[in-house]
Amino acid sequence: MWGGRFSGGPSAVMQEINASIPFDKRLWRQDIAGSIAHVTMLGKQGIVEQSDADKIKAGLEQIFAEYETNGVPVNLEQEDIHMTIEARLTEIIGPVAGRLHTARSRNDQVATAFKLWVRDSLDEVIGAVRTLQGALVTRAEQHVDIILPGFTHLQVAQPVSLGHHLMAYFEMLQRDISRLEDARQRLNHCPLGSAALAGTGFALDRAATSDALGFDRPTDNSMDSVSDRDFALDYLYAASQIAIHLSRLAEELIIWSSQPFGFTNMSDKWSTGSSIMPQKRNPDAAELVRGHCGRIIGNFNALMIAMKGLPLAYSKDMQNDKPPVFETHDLLGLCIVAMTGMIETVTFNEDAMRKAAASGFSTATDLADWLVRDLNIPFREAHHITGAAVKLCEERGVMLADLTPQDMANIDDRLQNVTLPDLSINGSVNSRISHGGTAPTMVKQAIENAKRILST
Repeated sequence: MWGGRFSGGPSAVMQEINASIPFDKRLWRQDIAGSIAHVTMLGKQGIVEQSDADKIKAGLEQIFAEYETNGVPVNLEQEDIHMTIEARLTEIIGPVAGRLHTARSRNDQVATAFKLWVRDSLDEVIGAVRTLQGALVTRAEQHVDIILPGFTHLQVAQPVSLGHHLMAYFEMLQRDISRLEDARQRLNHCPLGSAALAGTGFALDRAATSDALGFDRPTDNSMDSVSDRDFALDYLYAASQIAIHLSRLAEELIIWSSQPFGFTNMSDKWSTGSSIMPQKRNPDAAELVRGHCGRIIGNFNALMIAMKGLPLAYSKDMQNDKPPVFETHDLLGLCIVAMTGMIETVTFNEDAMRKAAASGFSTATDLADWLVRDLNIPFREAHHITGAAVKLCEERGVMLADLTPQDMANIDDRLQNVTLPDLSINGSVNSRISHGGTAPTMVKQAIENAKRILST
């Protein structure tokens, strides 16, 4: 490939550290697509004889069929997927294969193939996240009227609808979708034709190759084109954010399935047992989703650190761009599919949830709000009165709903002869009718809106 400048070959260690074919072979579909677009344009521009361009295109199509059937051969001497394909093309059509690299460098070649791969992966992730959102919407609709405690500081705070709780994750994933779509739009400029870093003297039609590969337009600066890996970092950031959201949901499933909570039972499909304790049902799938999040975030950090000090334009450090992206793609795909399966199959213990929702004086805020809304008491004073009511309940071992009007009058003189509000957990949940609130009517509206989003 570059032997004319060198009198000796690389050492075995140099060959091993230099070769990327063990991992960048994943780019074979995208590299062949880029090469076909490039040689088609070269033929139309008269830069390469049309007959040669046709031979090259036919050879590339044969290689595509071979790799589709048999996979990509790994030979460290051919260094990467780009030279592996070119070497096979030479075997098929002879020296005319050398014309394929006219007006092209591996720098713009790899940038193009990698962008295409990331774009394909973004589309896959968007589809998988949409499927998970659909599962959340289905389960939320089934459990709009089921009540569980909403927590702050992992302490019982206020009762909420289980449907509302599940729809919170729909909203998180909706933001994730927007990040994925934004990343896709931003990457969709074609670097092919930028050559090594300075462009080329050949009369290329970069718009033609850009259109052929489904890009919006060619990139505008050749140096930036070959050194840009922002698209990979955007992908890893979006993947990290998804992983964080999945990890939070996994953590809740783990906690909820523990005996002290008893809110859920995980399906056997997504659980494992113990080698020594026969009674155990471990939420290992959820724990692995939680654990994989750390690896995905680590991959994001790895590429940021690799890129942080690189001068323009291309440096070999950038060969390290693909392993973290490829590993993230694999891990994230597994996590999304596993979480979708867990959501689809988990069963909810309604009695345990309801009992927990009624504990911890979870309707205290409803009492304070009533004092403000109906009796025009300033909220800070209402907060103090409610705190005193909670203290009285603790002393008596009763709930807020058990207090009498006289009990409240004894706490504050302004509460003489009042009719107390409904302080049950059902009353609390039903009262939260503000936009985005947990009242079943509002949750049903959110579900219908989510269905419209998913349908489009």
